[in-house]
Amino acid sequence: MSAEADWVARFADEVIAEAERRAPGKPIVCASGLSPSGPIHLGNLREVMTPHLVADEIRRRGHEVVHIISWDDYDRFRKVPAGVDSSWSEHIGKPLTSVPAPPGSTYPNWAEHFKAPMIAALAELGVEFRGISQTEQYTSGAYREQILLAMRERARIDEILGRYRTKGKSAKAPKRQGGLDEADAAAAEAAAQGSGAAEEDDGSAATGYYPYKPYCSVCERDTTTVTAYDDETTELTYTCGSCGNEQTVLLSEHDQGKLVWKVDWPMRWAYEGVVFEPSGVDHQSPGSSWTVGAPIVSEVFGGERPIGPMYAFVGISGMAKMSSSKGAVPTPADALEIMEAPLLRWLYARRKPNQSFKVAFDQEIQRLYDEWDALERKIGDDTALPADVAAYTRAVGTASGPLAATPRPVPYRTLASIVDVTTGHDEQTLRILSDLDPESPITSLEEVRPRLDKAARWVTTQVPAEQRTRVRDEPDSALLSSLGERERESLRLLLAGLDEQWSLDGLTALVYGVPKVQAGLAPDAKPTAELKVAQREFFALLYTLLVGRDTGPRLPTLLLAVGADRVRALLGG
Repeated sequence: MSAEADWVARFADEVIAEAERRAPGKPIVCASGLSPSGPIHLGNLREVMTPHLVADEIRRRGHEVVHIISWDDYDRFRKVPAGVDSSWSEHIGKPLTSVPAPPGSTYPNWAEHFKAPMIAALAELGVEFRGISQTEQYTSGAYREQILLAMRERARIDEILGRYRTKGKSAKAPKRQGGLDEADAAAAEAAAQGSGAAEEDDGSAATGYYPYKPYCSVCERDTTTVTAYDDETTELTYTCGSCGNEQTVLLSEHDQGKLVWKVDWPMRWAYEGVVFEPSGVDHQSPGSSWTVGAPIVSEVFGGERPIGPMYAFVGISGMAKMSSSKGAVPTPADALEIMEAPLLRWLYARRKPNQSFKVAFDQEIQRLYDEWDALERKIGDDTALPADVAAYTRAVGTASGPLAATPRPVPYRTLASIVDVTTGHDEQTLRILSDLDPESPITSLEEVRPRLDKAARWVTTQVPAEQRTRVRDEPDSALLSSLGERERESLRLLLAGLDEQWSLDGLTALVYGVPKVQAGLAPDAKPTAELKVAQREFFALLYTLLVGRDTGPRLPTLLLAVGADRVRALLGG
């Protein structure tokens, strides 16, 4: 792979060198953290794709590497999202794995309900990872020694945090990109809720500083306050603000609680030996978990903070309300319904982590696919730039092999137009597809899948009903009879060339060529400003006669979709 100008390769160089310095001969650990507190959206996907791409490059180079995803499923349930019965508020403060799944779900709890679609999407995207449930880690006692150490070192931790508390109040966090639309603003708010960052609880309380927070043994909530702790016996006493329970437990045996986020994250860096982990801007403001994590991991847990770029915001371009997201921020599963996995991977691979970008759910997806197809052609004839080759290579496959691809990648906009006109009728769709290129006809819909299915899903979920194309049942007799001689001649010229030009390229030449011939020019003449006006008027006439409005799908595709006989009938031929 040519990757001289590729951000992934540069990070891989840095991570390999750092891993060799820290732990020579051991597998290199890259990490992500996800909170299944609600739909895991396309902004969160950057938390996964950045280390995935770096880990995959390290694997391509023959190094042993593991990409871990920490599921923060032992975080507290913070609030009841819109669309969920308000009775779920009784579960606020419980671990996500102790909260019932949303109504109608088949999953055992809230966390599993939101993890499942992300796991399925990551499989489709070719992301290999080792998932770590923080519920399992904490309740199994895996972190017991780390918890006891943090409690013994609580004064030191409090002192470290104290260095930043006043700074955090006076300093401002990095601003997010301004001018966000409704969907992007929702995504920004959702991002701020992710992976333990929402409350940034550091363990301070009126009773003293304690970095461990028990979940109440009676009501399961974390509305507890530690009132006493004995380092020798590990006796810990807490009271619950919700149910009034007061209890003394032995922390050396207690597995129903967790370290506060600002201590939990650096503890995991040391425990897992993480070398590379990116984080969002919500984690990297002054006094935040990323900042204070550096001295905590080194001074308390004897580790080092990972290399970790700050990643920028991922926006959404024009998403219609989709049922799976209940009108909230779209998820990777939503995106994969309308675009192939390599295209979605490409969006994350071609931009450096600190560059923001948008995932298109509106008409922009057609332009995006045109850009992707053009890149494929450049790759094919060896004219692509090295960085573009690298991003493309990372998009279409991983170290384990290529991702599923469409055998005959017909332009997305063409497929969308065909589906729009045929309303997804397989037989009609195949008839039109076979006419696109008569010299090498498509003989099976499987040749254009999965792209055809993605385009069909886009039309049915993202194109408003009023913008859908409906071909006229009967000719517009009144309009046809009112046409002047010039307009009638343009229709005669079109109909005369239909049979001979019945292919996508042929009909393209024909519809653009008719106004040229009428102007006394050759069919392949370059258009003038005057000629462009005549072409627009001719196109508007055809649209009006075929679909009853002055715009629609690309005319060559529309003509193929309508069929020659019906075109003749509707155009008065």
